[in-house]
Amino acid sequence: MQLQVLDDTFRSRADATAIDKYTLYPSRGLIYDREGRLLVYNDPMYDLMVTYNQVDWNMDTMKFCNLLGITREYFDKAVKKDWSNPRYSRSVPFVFLSKISADRFAAFQESLYQFPGFYAQLRHARGYPHEIGAHVLGYIREVNRREVERAGSPYISGDYIGASGLESAYEDRLRGKKGARFVLKDNLGREVSPYKEGEQDTAAISGADIITSLDLELQAYGEKLMENKLGAIVAIEPKSGEILSMISSPGYNPRELTISNNERGRSYINLNTDSLKPLLNRAVIAQYPPGSLFKTVVALIGLQEEVWDINRTVSCPGGYALGGRILTGCHGHPTCTNVVSAIQYSCNAYFVTMFREIVDKDGFYRPVDGFGKFNDYLSRFGFGDKVGIDFPSEQKGNFPSVDYFDKVLYKGENWNSIWIRSLGIGQGELLMTNIQLANLAATIANRGYYFPPHLIKDFRNSDDPIPAKYTSKMKVGIDAEHFDPVIDGMELAVRAGTARMAYIPDIPVCGKTGTAENPHGEDHSIFFCFAPKDDPKIAIAVYVENAGFGGTYAAPIASLMIEQFLKGEIHPTRQWIEQRMLNANLTDKP
Repeated sequence: MQLQVLDDTFRSRADATAIDKYTLYPSRGLIYDREGRLLVYNDPMYDLMVTYNQVDWNMDTMKFCNLLGITREYFDKAVKKDWSNPRYSRSVPFVFLSKISADRFAAFQESLYQFPGFYAQLRHARGYPHEIGAHVLGYIREVNRREVERAGSPYISGDYIGASGLESAYEDRLRGKKGARFVLKDNLGREVSPYKEGEQDTAAISGADIITSLDLELQAYGEKLMENKLGAIVAIEPKSGEILSMISSPGYNPRELTISNNERGRSYINLNTDSLKPLLNRAVIAQYPPGSLFKTVVALIGLQEEVWDINRTVSCPGGYALGGRILTGCHGHPTCTNVVSAIQYSCNAYFVTMFREIVDKDGFYRPVDGFGKFNDYLSRFGFGDKVGIDFPSEQKGNFPSVDYFDKVLYKGENWNSIWIRSLGIGQGELLMTNIQLANLAATIANRGYYFPPHLIKDFRNSDDPIPAKYTSKMKVGIDAEHFDPVIDGMELAVRAGTARMAYIPDIPVCGKTGTAENPHGEDHSIFFCFAPKDDPKIAIAVYVENAGFGGTYAAPIASLMIEQFLKGEIHPTRQWIEQRMLNANLTDKP
């Protein structure tokens, strides 16, 4: 009897009628750049939970509302539910107010004891120390019904999930593991005691921090260069396949779509309805004709298949001519006497001729075999398929197959190399993403192989290695010796050819311009390159929509990125180029 008088533990436990589980949310993994500089952090916020049966209706409601910045009308609506709805119970906690900032909650917390029935649950929004990288970093959102109901789903309604970018790609690593606290409650929903003294409680496990391959300074600089322009930049470290920067323009401030932004819904609607499509990640989703950049591939295949002599001369009377008539035009340039000069001057006549030699290797009336062989090489380069980047929504691009010509375009006609000659200069049915173009530049820089492009460099608080596929060398089936004339031609294109705006006095840049036809407006400006020529440190592809010749905008932007990355500054003699790129506004073009 004395034990019952002095200690009511047993009576309390006897009054318990239910066991409730409280979810403990883990902190989401942080995201860093390659130098350990923070890109995404956790911004603590709170959900205020309420159990209806425990509310003291004589409490100071005015003070409660003032502390939280809400109206009495909101209070009444939020606390009183349709109790006939099985989603709600007077004795089970539900969310009264979500996304309370840490500052506001700190002021409220001092008085929380005055408001029985209410308790706080810590959550995490995302915070951004820099206003860059929105496309590549991504954002989080609340899970939808399908994600909750999926078999084996770790989510419940109200949980957050990576919706795009790295947040989505590494959701399994970043989200962590939820913990739980079990309590005994009485019939009014009041806590009696921990269940089994907390023996079954589990702590939340924080998500893994990820070290990305991104270079914060290069990313920020590239985004400045691409302001008021449509297009994309992808820069890769050739020796590893690590992506140094991935930029899509126009972009947006990542803070606009953070969970804690009360204007988030409106921001999303504005972004989604913007005619310039700022939510579209042009680096991996947009598919463009590669234009003259593709001539490097034609040259490599022609040399490997031994249908072309490196020192062969092709005359160019203003374009590719047949029967005294020019079928494919070209710009004015000296006669190309070898592959090197053909790359330097980007001669259409030269590469249409070479492409036809490849397709007609087994005879003019047997293009199927030659064209099929040509496509085999394209597959090895990673065209017409995803390069496998650790990033959602990557598109495949396209190159036409034999079946496409047989059954779709020409429907049984005896097509030949003349009909499909535009493929030799990167036009026709060819489509590539900017990540594929950058990977091609890295492949040429490596003289015949690439590592699948990727954004993960390491996991900070985990022993797990990065996926093995990203350290596997992918060979394209072209002998290393055949890359020399192509690379020499790319170097001359920058020194004294179509890409002179990419010239950097003390950095040997090897590049190739492209101008892709655009039936809806001005042509697209394209450029890819790598540098330095020997022991390349960076390969880059720049695509600027509606910007004209490749040497006008894409080439100088790429060269500025290279100079900034390798030297950390732009030489005074080239700052006028930098200012011209920074000041250019191309978004008002159709």
